[in-house]
Amino acid sequence: MNLRHAFSLPKTNLVLLGILLMLVGDFFFALNDAMGKWLVASYSVGQVLLIRSCGAFLVLGPMLARQGPGRLFRMERVDLQILRVVMATADTGLFYAAVVYLPLADVMTFYMAAPIYVAALSHFFLGERVRWRRWLAIIIGFCGVVIALRPSSASLSLASVFALAGSLSFAIMLILNRRLRGTPDVTLVTWQTLGALVVGLVLSIGAWNTPGPFDLSALLLLGVVSGAAHMMITRALKLAPASTLAPLQYTLLLWAIVFGVIFFGDIPDQQMLLGSAIIVIAGLFIFHRQNVVAEVPPENVPRNVH
Repeated sequence: MNLRHAFSLPKTNLVLLGILLMLVGDFFFALNDAMGKWLVASYSVGQVLLIRSCGAFLVLGPMLARQGPGRLFRMERVDLQILRVVMATADTGLFYAAVVYLPLADVMTFYMAAPIYVAALSHFFLGERVRWRRWLAIIIGFCGVVIALRPSSASLSLASVFALAGSLSFAIMLILNRRLRGTPDVTLVTWQTLGALVVGLVLSIGAWNTPGPFDLSALLLLGVVSGAAHMMITRALKLAPASTLAPLQYTLLLWAIVFGVIFFGDIPDQQMLLGSAIIVIAGLFIFHRQNVVAEVPPENVPRNVH
């Protein structure tokens, strides 16, 4: 179904189509994360970043050709564009570094807290007014993160720090998305993919493990799946209100638990499940309050996850 035909449908059908695309896109992102966890067991994070980025250009190529390469260099706020590329690359690299050692659901728990960080940081960096109810939800959400993080000398791991730092990088990237909303999606994703490719190339020096045909295809498919998920969620945001779609991002956590159990035998412990529940409840309340006060910004919905 093309977009022109979609817009000829009744409004209710458009919203349902947007919800469906969001759900499928989230599933693809979760599949991308599970594939990444499987691949970083055999290949370095740098190598995964490098080959995955090459795969992403299989999706981006036709979009770049349609947009025209000249558009890539007509950007607002080049300094913020560079910072966004740094944050996006850190987000992806730290995610893969974390899933080498942690269950997929544990890492995703930290990333599900990103909208909570966005709500807090928006007050300071975007000048958005955050009333007491949302501040209370933000504080409760941070408590959920602390519970999931297990901040004791005996249990706090470097991998948990990677996941936490990655989720903060992701949140800052979402803030920058809002500041750079005038830049086309294709331009944003192309530069962040190029950033990941360059960093992956540097990190792969001295840590190269030549993949066989099957693994090479899987590494390239990683980029294709991520690119397809991005396009689905971008299209969903054009068909349905962001306030309707934003809570659906928590299906990523559900899929992370399912894939973790099926493919890796990882069962979340009670402390992680408790932290996850607190984060989800706090996040849903923040979405609700944003919807009451104003529309939930599209940038609060993950569109470029990993």
